[in-house]
Amino acid sequence: MLILYLYRLKSYYSTRFKMENKLFLVPTDFSKVGDCALNHAVKVAEITKASITLLHVVGKKEMLDDARVKLKLAKERTLKEYNFEVDTVARVGSIFEDIGDLAEELEANLVIMGTHGLRGMQFITGSRALKIVTSAKTPFIIVQEKEIQENGYDDIVVPLDLHKETKQKLSLVADMAKYFESRVHIIVPGESDEFLRNQIARNLNYAESFFEEMDIPYTSRIGAGKKDFDDTIIEYATEIGADLISLMNLPEISLSSLIGGNYVQNVITNKPHIPVLLMNPRKVSNISIFGAYSGGGG
Repeated sequence: MLILYLYRLKSYYSTRFKMENKLFLVPTDFSKVGDCALNHAVKVAEITKASITLLHVVGKKEMLDDARVKLKLAKERTLKEYNFEVDTVARVGSIFEDIGDLAEELEANLVIMGTHGLRGMQFITGSRALKIVTSAKTPFIIVQEKEIQENGYDDIVVPLDLHKETKQKLSLVADMAKYFESRVHIIVPGESDEFLRNQIARNLNYAESFFEEMDIPYTSRIGAGKKDFDDTIIEYATEIGADLISLMNLPEISLSSLIGGNYVQNVITNKPHIPVLLMNPRKVSNISIFGAYSGGGG
């Protein structure tokens, strides 16, 4: 039963990422973090054999010509620096709607986007990045100012909490781990309440079974119960030199508030600048995809 369910889950979440003609969308504001997002996209695209489309969204039609000039220069610079050919799109609209909409139109497998953390009033701050992700169906990798290492993502941290939805990211993590020959590091919050501790334990056991089935090396850790879970995640990722943290974008009004509040935004703006793989919960045929198997969580 578990093996059948794992197969169904992997097939559903891997369809886009494993397609023959993979495509990554990279929104840019031509800043340092935009360039860093492109740096990550090129490395991931080289390994996964994907193409890249650079996107710049402007607020007025009169700004299109300038945007196209800047995109042309970015295209030439990418070819010179990385020997990688990219496509470009300039679009009038709102970053909160058009990034997700274009990702859907292009059937993009992944959006790789830079964020300026929570500082200032720049193009995409951490709170704006989260708003963009929330309105999109495509998974995101959100980066700050840390370029990808030569080997890509060697170590991926996978936090799990009380939600069964947090397990939905496992298949995408498995895909990334297969491409980069990564090690996966599962971390769960420490919990003194027996009922919650048992629920978290079921999610942990499910994740361990998943990665064992996929033949992906993994470790597991229970975090300190006295700390907010977002702090625990970041400290652990820093301790092991993680290259990527994988999160689900769950609603604020949820059990996650019991273990650290809105930790998604805090993690994507982490001070060590570790990139974050982020996706929204999904459903299949109007039924939660976890409804087919109840053994992995409540």
